[in-house]
Amino acid sequence: MTSAIVAVVAAVAAIVLAFGPASVASAALTPATDPVTLKRGYVLDDSGVLTPTQEKAAQARLEKLSRDTGLDMWVVYVDSFTNPSSPEQWANQVAENNGLGPNQYLLAIATGSRQFYLSGDSAGPVSASQLSQIEQQDIQPKLANDDWLGAVDAAADGLTAAKSGAGGSTTLTVVLLIAAILAVGAVIWVLVARRRKARAVATAPAVAAPVDLEQLERDASAALVATDDAIRTSEQELGFATAQFGEAATTEFQAVLAAAKAALDEAFGLKQQLDDDEPDTDQERADWSTRILELCKNANDGLDEKAKAFDELRKLEQDPAGALARTSADRDAAAAAIDTATEHLAALAQSYAPEALATITDNVEQATQRLDFAGSELTAAQAAITGGDAGAAALHLRAAEEAVGQAKLLEQAIDSLGADLAAGETHAAALVSELDTDVATAQALPDPDGRVAGAIAEVQQAVAAARSDMAGTQKHPLAILQALDVANTRIDGVVQGIRDAAAQADRDRQVLSQQLLQAQAQVSAAEDYLTARRGAIGADARTRLAQAGAELVQAQQLQTTDAAEALAHAQRANQLASEALSLAQQDVGAFAPAGAPAPGGGGNMMGAVLGGIIINSLLSGGSRGGGFGGGFGGFGGSGGGFSPGSFGGGGTRGRRGGGRF
Repeated sequence: MTSAIVAVVAAVAAIVLAFGPASVASAALTPATDPVTLKRGYVLDDSGVLTPTQEKAAQARLEKLSRDTGLDMWVVYVDSFTNPSSPEQWANQVAENNGLGPNQYLLAIATGSRQFYLSGDSAGPVSASQLSQIEQQDIQPKLANDDWLGAVDAAADGLTAAKSGAGGSTTLTVVLLIAAILAVGAVIWVLVARRRKARAVATAPAVAAPVDLEQLERDASAALVATDDAIRTSEQELGFATAQFGEAATTEFQAVLAAAKAALDEAFGLKQQLDDDEPDTDQERADWSTRILELCKNANDGLDEKAKAFDELRKLEQDPAGALARTSADRDAAAAAIDTATEHLAALAQSYAPEALATITDNVEQATQRLDFAGSELTAAQAAITGGDAGAAALHLRAAEEAVGQAKLLEQAIDSLGADLAAGETHAAALVSELDTDVATAQALPDPDGRVAGAIAEVQQAVAAARSDMAGTQKHPLAILQALDVANTRIDGVVQGIRDAAAQADRDRQVLSQQLLQAQAQVSAAEDYLTARRGAIGADARTRLAQAGAELVQAQQLQTTDAAEALAHAQRANQLASEALSLAQQDVGAFAPAGAPAPGGGGNMMGAVLGGIIINSLLSGGSRGGGFGGGFGGFGGSGGGFSPGSFGGGGTRGRRGGGRF
């Protein structure tokens, strides 16, 4: 052990020398680069240190990392870091700006100032100590020899080993050696502590027992719902303000809102880990729930801080009468579209089954409720203006604006689903034709074990059901398309070997196109449904929808480069969006807040509660103004029982890593 300590101390001494005046002088001569925007691929070489062949090789290695482990890593080469100049702050800022999640890593390399940083999320599968090991044992030796491509391979190999559980004993050795280094002297301790200060959160002590895990998870779910509502309301408010005051006046808030969304995405990812079929330890449950609460609090605190300035911005509007006129005109336009929406819904009902229209069946009724509520709020705003109460007028106008916005969304969702169903019919018809060809091909194959006959029978049954459904007046295009996809997978296993490469590639593209259509339709329907009914929908549905959206983005990004991987992501997006819709419909079906007005005479108010425009204090335990994402106080004229949908939220990322070479 003594020799090991000496070796490590020598290594630390070398690192200390790397921080010397020569390095600083060299860095001062290199061009500085602000945090960058990541491109479509995994490699961004702004320094020009890679040849085109090397860049392709790096991209291929990182694509393999994603396929093999589910981890993504981007590599950025710049001359030096600036705004901020700290390697860890610069890399973490890039990760935050580009919305990288827990399974996504960033290796930032400053080729001129000879600094590097492997940024990873503390909630991700690779621990802080493992990141340290990868940096110093894998990446740093390659960079020290200017092996820019080798550093990519080394980092990818290190992440692969860490994800698979390899290197555990090495990590323990590193910990022991660090403990030995601490005994060497205060100077070395200060240097090491400074370089790893950013990892304090990731290496914090475990949650102390006893912990009520069930309550902790309930608190995390409640925080997710509140934060998601805060961000959705903030998006609408931002849209209103941008329309009134212009992009320049709202740029800062747009950035904070983007950061809040990134934090919420990370929180939803952790919730999905808690909800999946993989068993979790009590420590993991506690850590992830605590992290969700932390992310939600950061998101809300950040937006709340900006909300104060945003309130001041809205106060610049000294013409409530003009705002009243604009909102009234918007309401009139939405009201005029109700008849058209009713006609379109009735037309769809003539062609499609109720199950196919489940997400929009009550859209006309809900839109009418929102418009009636908006009318009441506009009347109250007019009264407040007449009485000289500009503050009350602003609150009523804001509620009316959001109600009108939801009414428009509900109307538009009818046509959106209609277009998706029509596209589903077209794709189903094309797939039926393809399957007929596959059946004919399969019938000519030898069948010693009956496998071919079984696949043919399954396909013929699915095709017959599809033809019957499409010929009727109660069609289920998306469900039929899904059943055909299952049959298609079965027959593909039989005939794939005899297709030529070009035919197989065409078939793969066709299948991917169909899956992307289904996934996009499901995600869009779920998003519209949740947004207009968010007052009733809990964390589980929102988590599935957030994950579905992330999977869909992955599928879209990969569709031209890796059809097989894109197909897997599209199928997962479709599945998660379907689960989100089912859970959301269950939540809405069970929505009957104690003491809230029942549909009918008070249905307009009930619709506003369902839409999340106002929050029933009997549901939330009090006004949202003092909880997650407050910002507008009580709701004027409601007797204190309701408050506006929360406006506020923000977020930070807990990314760790760092080094010099």
